[in-house]
Amino acid sequence: MEWWVVTLLNGISFGLLLFLLSAGLTLTLSLMGILNFAHASFYMLGAYAAFALTEQIGFFPALLLSPVLVGLFGAWIESSLLRRAKHKGHVSELMLTFGVAMLVFEGVTLVWGHGPVDYRIPPVFEGAFVSVYGHSFSNYRAFMMAIALLMAGGIWLGLNRTRFGLVIQAARTHPEMVSCLGHDVPRIFKWVFAGGAGLAGLAGVIGGNAFVTEPNMAMGMGNLLFVVIIVGGLGSLAGAFWCALLLGTLQTMAVTLTVSIADVLKNLTTLGGLSAPNFDGIPHWMAQPLSNFAPLLPYVLLVVVLTWRPQGLWGRGQAALVVHGDGCPTACVHDQLQHQPDDANAGGHPHLPELPSTFESGRDAQFRPCHLHGGR
Repeated sequence: MEWWVVTLLNGISFGLLLFLLSAGLTLTLSLMGILNFAHASFYMLGAYAAFALTEQIGFFPALLLSPVLVGLFGAWIESSLLRRAKHKGHVSELMLTFGVAMLVFEGVTLVWGHGPVDYRIPPVFEGAFVSVYGHSFSNYRAFMMAIALLMAGGIWLGLNRTRFGLVIQAARTHPEMVSCLGHDVPRIFKWVFAGGAGLAGLAGVIGGNAFVTEPNMAMGMGNLLFVVIIVGGLGSLAGAFWCALLLGTLQTMAVTLTVSIADVLKNLTTLGGLSAPNFDGIPHWMAQPLSNFAPLLPYVLLVVVLTWRPQGLWGRGQAALVVHGDGCPTACVHDQLQHQPDDANAGGHPHLPELPSTFESGRDAQFRPCHLHGGR
């Protein structure tokens, strides 16, 4: 029992790290409609920046400074590169972010080499936070959980309890109206993208020394990142949170299983009162420990969810932002409109449900000059 408790805590800490990484991509996806292939590269940059700064100024100053530097780099990418590519469609944006990811990878290998760097957990966090019958949960894992939970609470409060958060939510669904109220919508998009990059950088700072800091870390975490945001529901912060916890816990527990499929079948037949079958000559994969199958779990979950619930476990349907001829943006949720009763459209204006997280976003709307404030 004590082993399960410690393993569960380790899984939750890994899941919270995944959420910290995926939260930034979820924000940029829901607001700007950008599926950023370079997002995991921000995670890697955060780890390497913290490694370089820790040698000079110590871990805690690096913890504060590294995400800021990564966020500023993300702001530059959005304002100087992505903003130019957005008018050419999402394919151009995807290819651009892929190119940025490759540039970051090659740049990191050029500066720090192809092997892992010696980015270690600070001595202040050495030791066990809790120990149960020889199974320990480290102080640093507890620190990771605290940072991730603090940022999750900050994101929720920032989006729902601050003026800037309300402006962000309004810009997602009604960008032209927000522009008419005097807000610089492109600047909002830039700083949201920077904030998402900074969150990924923060995840790299606290995750790089807990695991390993090397050039392939972006690819490894990037695969899990996209599983989290797709299974959770594109653009859904709540979905990303719960899916990250689910995925982190499942994978952490799976890597600790030492029994094989053959052992499981043998035990089942014994419990059923049957004679144990002869497992001589069984396929090699059945004799492997279940921990070897742990890397398959995220992708099995991804395929199953996309087959049976394409909008994700916590998604509310595919949405698109439509800008009518009069310049009024309207959220149209296709799968919900198809199931509306006929009398809902009797007045000529269908009842449109609240906009869920979107892939097509307010960033794609064509802004026209606003006669109230001169436009942006």
